[in-house]
Amino acid sequence: MDTWSAAVMLFLIMDPLGNLPVFMSVLKSIEPKRRQFILIRELLFALGILFLFLFSGQSVLNFLNVEQETVSIAGGIILFLIALKMIFPSSGNPSGLAVGEEPFLVPLAIPMIAGPSTLAALILLANQAPDRMVDWSIALAASWSISAVILLFSNVFHKILGERGLVAMERLMGMILVMIAIQMLLDGVTKYFMHATGAL
Repeated sequence: MDTWSAAVMLFLIMDPLGNLPVFMSVLKSIEPKRRQFILIRELLFALGILFLFLFSGQSVLNFLNVEQETVSIAGGIILFLIALKMIFPSSGNPSGLAVGEEPFLVPLAIPMIAGPSTLAALILLANQAPDRMVDWSIALAASWSISAVILLFSNVFHKILGERGLVAMERLMGMILVMIAIQMLLDGVTKYFMHATGAL
């Protein structure tokens, strides 16, 4: 996977367009001047957590003695499940905050931006090619930057796309993510059988 393919994958997993309604719902009861500060703070928290997992995730896998094929297969399954939720979203309020309560780390930074699937994808990238950490850092920074712009100008995107447009975009991104997930899963299975036959 090249740098920009990784950036696209991470952007799709972060799903800023799909998260727009949640962000707007969480922040609507907060003063507009305070709202922008909170959003920037949560985005920076998420970026720090994402980079932490990118650079320390490999050490965790080495400690647990988990092979690359296992991470690839598990990552593919996780991405596939996330993609299904994007295509067939569930109803309900995911914020879990009382009206007027100011979010801190949860739910905007975690799990809306730095969610389990994004963290798993970063660990997967670091595990597949630990010598390309600069490339993965660029990919993460690019995908985070685009997501941040979309979320910071959430009102503009919401007016342009509308509710139906946001739903359509999220489902389209989900379909693309399904293809990435299946390819990741197939790569992991192929490498596993190659190692298994080689060992025999």
